[in-house]
Amino acid sequence: MSEKHKDDVTGVETTGHSWDGIRELNNPLPKWWVYTFYVCILWSFAYWVVMPTWPYLTGDGWTYTKGVIGYEQRNVVTNELAAIAEGRSGAMERIATMPLDEIATDPALMEVALGAGKAAFGDNCAPCHGSGAQGSTGFPNLNDDDWIWGGTLDDIHTTLQHGIRWDADDETRLNMMMAYGRDGILDRAEISDAAEYVLLLSNQAHDGEAAVRGAEVFASQCVACHGEAGTGNRELGAPNLTDAIWLYGGDRAAIVETVSNGRSGVMPAWGTRLDEGTIRSLTLFVHSLGGGEKQ
Repeated sequence: MSEKHKDDVTGVETTGHSWDGIRELNNPLPKWWVYTFYVCILWSFAYWVVMPTWPYLTGDGWTYTKGVIGYEQRNVVTNELAAIAEGRSGAMERIATMPLDEIATDPALMEVALGAGKAAFGDNCAPCHGSGAQGSTGFPNLNDDDWIWGGTLDDIHTTLQHGIRWDADDETRLNMMMAYGRDGILDRAEISDAAEYVLLLSNQAHDGEAAVRGAEVFASQCVACHGEAGTGNRELGAPNLTDAIWLYGGDRAAIVETVSNGRSGVMPAWGTRLDEGTIRSLTLFVHSLGGGEKQ
C-alpha cells in the first residue's frame, strides 16, 4: 500500500511508492524546464495558425489548413529546380544542338552533360539496367564493351532516341530472334544440336557429335543474322555468340530456351519522353561508363 510522507534527509515529499524499502522522492521539475514546456505549447498554437497544419475533409476530399503565410514545401522545391534549370539552360541548349563528339571535347560542357545524364539515368534507366548500369538477365550491362546495336556515341544516341522494338516509333531498331521450336521451324533434336554447336562456338563443354549436326542447323537457320563465325551483326542486333557475355544466359538450358521460344526484349523510345538535351546527356553518360566506342 502506498503511503506518502516527507523524507527526513531532503525534506521532499515522497510519491508514496517504495521498492525494497527504498522510497521514491517526488522532486519537482526545474522551473526552466517547466517554463520551456509552456512556451512550446504556446508556440505550437501559433505554428498551427501560421503554417499549413491540420488535415480536414471537404466535399471534394481531404485537404489541409493553408496557414496565414501560405507556405508550401512543394513550391520551394519547384522554385529550386526551376532555378537550377535556368542556370544550366544555356549549357543544355548547346548540348541539344552541338555534335556529340564536340561536346565530349569541351570539359565544362561535358561536366554539365554527365551530371544531367546521370540524373536522367537514375530516373529512367536504372529500374532496368540497375543503378550502376550493371544490367541483369534480359537487360544489357552498359559498363562492358559488348554492344548488340553498337557502342559509338551515334549508335547509343540512336538506340535511346528510337528504342528497341518500340511500336510508338517507326524508326525503332527492330529485329526478332525467331521461336524455332514454338513456331515449328525446328524439332527438339535439331534445337538440341544447334545448342551444342553454340556451346562449341563459345568454347564451352559440348557434345562433339551433336555439335557437328548442329553446325548444319546453324548454317541453314542462324548464319543470316549471327554470321558464319557466330560473331553477330550489330546492324541487325544479332549478338556475338563466341564470347562469354550473354544477355539471357549462356548455359545449355538457357540456349535451348532461347532457340525454342525466341527473345524480343523491348526498350522505350526515349525521344518521345525526354528532350533532346537530356537524350544527348544520357548518351554521353552511358558512353562514359567504360564500354563506349570511338566513332
